[in-house]
Amino acid sequence: MSTTWSRSLPLSGESGHNGTIAVFDHREKAFEIKFVRDEELKFRATARRNKLVGLWAARKLGMGDQEAADYARTVVLADLNRVGGRDVSAKLAADLASAGVPVTDDEIQATLRDLMARAELEVRAEP
Repeated sequence: MSTTWSRSLPLSGESGHNGTIAVFDHREKAFEIKFVRDEELKFRATARRNKLVGLWAARKLGMGDQEAADYARTVVLADLNRVGGRDVSAKLAADLASAGVPVTDDEIQATLRDLMARAELEVRAEP
């Protein structure tokens, strides 16, 4: 008595199914590459926005060019040192309040939004 075994799954290259799998693998890689690129752009735009908002606050504080550039770096670093989305606005509010510069949280948030739009455009325009 002889038993014949049959395969239910084709071996590599025996069927057109592997081409379909290759297409899905290619699409998955493409999505991963796009995700990484989008995250990098988001990071760079956020850092640019933080620099711009630091310069905005420095003008309100009456700082000169070099002092403003140094202050803007501290704002960028404040965002990198703490996890969370409110660290930059909290730093700005505290620094401006301690200098007696009247500014509302709404004004800070509006400036952050406006400068984020500008930063995104600038980052996307870079090569």
